[in-house]
Amino acid sequence: MKTRLFFSILCLVFATTSVAAPSADLLLKDSDRSRGGNLKGITWDIEIKTEDDGEVNTRDFSVKAKGVDALVEATSPARNKGEIFLFNDRAMWFLKPGLRKPVSISARQKLSGQAANGDIASTNYVGDYDGKITKTEKIDGVDTYVLELKAKAKNVTYDQIRYWINSTSHLGVKAEFLTLQGMILKRATFEYNNHINHEGQSIPFVSKMNIIDAKFSKNKSAITYMNPKEEAHPASLFNINNVNR
Repeated sequence: MKTRLFFSILCLVFATTSVAAPSADLLLKDSDRSRGGNLKGITWDIEIKTEDDGEVNTRDFSVKAKGVDALVEATSPARNKGEIFLFNDRAMWFLKPGLRKPVSISARQKLSGQAANGDIASTNYVGDYDGKITKTEKIDGVDTYVLELKAKAKNVTYDQIRYWINSTSHLGVKAEFLTLQGMILKRATFEYNNHINHEGQSIPFVSKMNIIDAKFSKNKSAITYMNPKEEAHPASLFNINNVNR
């Protein structure tokens, strides 16, 4: 009798202390925040260093983002300085000095090496993709949830993403970017050595995204994020009519 009672109590303790896995949406929302998403406003600088077919080049940008909108301005090299990429949710525009009208472009188009246009804006995976947790996996000793993401629309950066998210910090650890048929195009890893002040707390923020071609590993791009800070931006900043003046 005592043995059965002890066993019943033990089962009750395990049942009440077990923690259910978070939803895919919560994981995406939390991981997006540390990559510029779901914030009232944020500013940062980025450097993209690309090694492609033996050639190395570097491009620099200033980024201002708010929710699903972003304004990205090229700051170097000199030939690209002043070029602007404007994100209005999933619509994207390109402007440059001397160009009379903005040009509609795709987030999927190559910007520099392995970095696509959509890689330089704030991340909105929770809004752009339907996600589900498929399994758990250890990455370098870290417990992660593995998510399969499928695009909700055709004009997002990638058709499908396999995404590893730290089960404790909810930070994205690595990703595989896939075609609609499931072929791996690129692989990426993330580092979080930056911090921003968010709602009175210091939270980790992405410091580097390393992207490697799935077929040709010597072709790669490293996006370095610098000077991130959360700050308010007026909606007018992301109005195409204002940017085009």
